[in-house]
Amino acid sequence: MHTAFFVLLSASVARYLARHAGGPHTPWVIALSVLLAVLYVLGPALGTRPTPRRLAWLGLAVAAWALLVVLAPSFAWCAVPLFYTGLRTLPPRAAIPLVALLTALAVAAQLSLAGWADPNVLLAPPAVAAVATTVFVVMQRQAARRDALITDLVRTRRELAATERREGTLAERERLAREIHDTLAQGLSSQRMLLQAADRLWDSAPGTARDHVRTAAAIAERSLAEARRFVHDLTPADLAEGGGLLRALHAVAERETTPGLTVRVHTEGSPPDPLPAPVESALLRIAQGALANVREHAGATTAALTLTCLDDQIVLDVTDDGRGFDPHTPAAGPAPAGERGHGLPAIRARLRQLGGTLTIESAPGEGTALSAAIPLEPR
Repeated sequence: MHTAFFVLLSASVARYLARHAGGPHTPWVIALSVLLAVLYVLGPALGTRPTPRRLAWLGLAVAAWALLVVLAPSFAWCAVPLFYTGLRTLPPRAAIPLVALLTALAVAAQLSLAGWADPNVLLAPPAVAAVATTVFVVMQRQAARRDALITDLVRTRRELAATERREGTLAERERLAREIHDTLAQGLSSQRMLLQAADRLWDSAPGTARDHVRTAAAIAERSLAEARRFVHDLTPADLAEGGGLLRALHAVAERETTPGLTVRVHTEGSPPDPLPAPVESALLRIAQGALANVREHAGATTAALTLTCLDDQIVLDVTDDGRGFDPHTPAAGPAPAGERGHGLPAIRARLRQLGGTLTIESAPGEGTALSAAIPLEPR
């Protein structure tokens, strides 16, 4: 549009000089042409908002063009770029009357050149002005809608990003809570029970009390290793030592075996090699959490970890011969109401993340069987 304005202005000046170079209005025409060009160049520096300076500039530009049209009607076609200048500067209610005024001056100038009421001169400028105004108004409305959509999209993306950050933070907190419950919290619970037992037996059975203290120290050492593993990469210490899931389950069973509780490990089938790390970690944590419940609440003498490997899933069963419970009650679980921990909810959360399922079979006085199944890619 800027290029078109200067082309039209230069063509009008050249046409006037070619026909009226020695006329009395030539100095005025040249001076007004230079003034109009300077004003047009200064326009972008004033912005597009209808500020007082911008409005004063627009008035001077229109006045200079109007004087040029009066002195030399050939400058009438410079009105087209001025249409858009007025439309960009003024609101539609004020810009349309300005366009109508510019169009009327252009028609009057062209009629003076034609010398008679030429229908083409009467109709062409208003048609051009109408098309130019319509195109600009439509584009302006589309641009406003687009800006509104972009603003809404940016706001929505920011809200979505904030929501995702909050959800990620909550998920990480939940994951850390499960990790801490299945390792450090269970270790501290075992140490407390062992130290309490040692305190009761310290005078009557000092040998047994010392065994309890040594076992508590071993558990503390293991908990320290788990804590260091959290700081490093949150991989279970039993798995980090190598040997895979089976070796890790045997290590857990060996630690959980006490004079009052025997824990055995059975396998059916061979697990895939390698087993996905998230599956290994989840199954090991589930075994630790389930055995912690058995140790603290079930009053069992024997427990078994059974790992069953199928083509499309891997299943870990944890069974015990303890006091059992009713899994259909609102406070279902081996702990009394009001003493509920995070064991079963943590197990369910781990399985849910991997698309697995949890099944619990139990009855009062008949022990408990917990079955955790995780799907695998078909082999």
